[in-house]
Amino acid sequence: MIEPSIALYGDAFKQAARILARMLEDTGARYALLVDRKGFVLAHQESLWAPPPPDLDSIATLVAGNAAATRALAELLGEEHFAEILHQGKEQGLYVEEIDDNAILVVIFDPSAPVGRIKIEGKKSAAALKKILAEAAADTAAERKKLGLDTEYRESAAALLDDLFGEA
Repeated sequence: MIEPSIALYGDAFKQAARILARMLEDTGARYALLVDRKGFVLAHQESLWAPPPPDLDSIATLVAGNAAATRALAELLGEEHFAEILHQGKEQGLYVEEIDDNAILVVIFDPSAPVGRIKIEGKKSAAALKKILAEAAADTAAERKKLGLDTEYRESAAALLDDLFGEA
């Protein structure tokens, strides 16, 4: 079973949501998402004036795939990675900022939002989110250790369930 790279809950989730909301206020963008590299939406915010959002789960999955392909292209060109990706269309644009090895910031904007401002605020937001994700990862690891939950346990439990109910 594929699981998110990291889980945000409690204060970490609230802090991430506040950063995304501030990103929208400061840029005039429509939607901001925190996505893990497996394509899961960890947190998202939308502007009050924005139309109903598109399918965010599909966007997250496609952005994660695009980020993986972009990382491979960077390596082919001798770069460690490309920190940002920008796609601009007639009606909407997409800004993607790499946060760390586990997460990506995605901002969806319309032509009225200044791209320069989105890039500047995207970098600030990514830095703030990176701190939150690092703390959340440390908390998750400590909690799993405290509870005795490790990868071996999870894998053996999944195998037992597969044996009981058959593989999907």
